[in-house]
Amino acid sequence: MVRMEKKMKDKMNSTLESIITELLSEIGENPNREGLKKTPLRVAKSWEFLSKGYSQNIDEIVNGAIFSESYDEMVTIKDIDFYSMCEHHLLPFFGKAHVAYIPNGKVLGLSKVPRIVDMFGRRLQLQERMTQNIAKILNDVLEPKGVAVILEGHHMCMEMRGVEKQNSSTTTSYMTGLFKKDERTRKEFLDIVSMGK
Repeated sequence: MVRMEKKMKDKMNSTLESIITELLSEIGENPNREGLKKTPLRVAKSWEFLSKGYSQNIDEIVNGAIFSESYDEMVTIKDIDFYSMCEHHLLPFFGKAHVAYIPNGKVLGLSKVPRIVDMFGRRLQLQERMTQNIAKILNDVLEPKGVAVILEGHHMCMEMRGVEKQNSSTTTSYMTGLFKKDERTRKEFLDIVSMGK
């Protein structure tokens, strides 16, 4: 199985190398000049890493780290760095994720939340969809009383091309359960996220 996966990765990398070599030629570069000779290989390996979220699944990430616990107050992990690629321009967007849930008899190992953020970040994305995906998967895995996710992102498709607005940022949110229904719960989460800013 491992050997087969390696063969598939090698084939993908070889295909990507050919595509990048052609791309370099198409934009007017010489893919054989010294500084670019290894660029197709480097880019192929980079894309293998940047798209690894497609080969990950929630069971592997959670890895049994769900624990029975009577704690029923908000659990918040904030300022989680994320990096993703815009599916419209294949340019990076990155920023901070803030994730909270209210347990309903189960808690998740704390390191699993950033891993879930990374899994969805390592795919071609829209920030709106990524926000929703993170919330929905936590909702499915934990069946909590509510989930809240806020992503604050900087998009290179807006900053380095197009409108070229370097200081702009995009904020998206998605909330379920008590975060959506109860204003006090939502306010508590928003207050925690804004602390220290």
